[in-house]
Amino acid sequence: MFFNFNFDKRTIYIILAIMLIYGLIGTLGNTNSLLSLLFSIPGVLISITFHEFAHAIVADKLGDDTPRREGRISLNPLSHIDPIGFMMLCFAGFGWGKPVNVNPNNYNRDISIEKADAIVSVAGPVMNFLLAILFTIIYYLINKVLNINILNSKIAIINKMIQYIIILNIGLGIFNLIPLPPLDGSKVIKPFLPTNGKIWFESNEKTFYIIFVLLWISGITGTIISPIINFIYNNLMNIIGM
Repeated sequence: MFFNFNFDKRTIYIILAIMLIYGLIGTLGNTNSLLSLLFSIPGVLISITFHEFAHAIVADKLGDDTPRREGRISLNPLSHIDPIGFMMLCFAGFGWGKPVNVNPNNYNRDISIEKADAIVSVAGPVMNFLLAILFTIIYYLINKVLNINILNSKIAIINKMIQYIIILNIGLGIFNLIPLPPLDGSKVIKPFLPTNGKIWFESNEKTFYIIFVLLWISGITGTIISPIINFIYNNLMNIIGM
């Protein structure tokens, strides 16, 4: 997911800097946190890269060649990683990738611009959920089908990394579906709103930005979505009998 800093940039940057420094101190000063960080880096790279790639490829399929011209139809992490967003995700728990630029006016006219925009937006979270399912299957194959000794240190490390990949993708998918700007969910719900609701939603967009930032900083967002992440993760594991 990404942030579109259209208001009070200085305040937002100060808040981000404080959160990043706090996260750095907490992580680097704790061995377990540092190990968790190392295990999670592959998951961060995969989840962000595929999330942004999904936005780009779907926009391209719908007729907008802007992502293609900007080199975003790629699975190279360097094409999608925002350095600050990457560090925030690693050390502060929330972050973002480099936003995929689209021009809605280029979309095919088979469907409305609003619906096309919603499809492009939902593509990112859907990709994250698909990745979570895929890596759950990979986890099952490694530990059940191949019956590899899980006490092997190398396999234990791979298992831990896969678990982080699953959890991060579930988390990123759920987080981005929150219907508040600048998250993908804010565009996904628009086609379902009545005309007056759309007007009200768009006119209060800056207020929703502020609400989102406050929820994010206070930790309320994490408190709300963490049980959902755990529920989905546990059920994925139960489905495959782990």
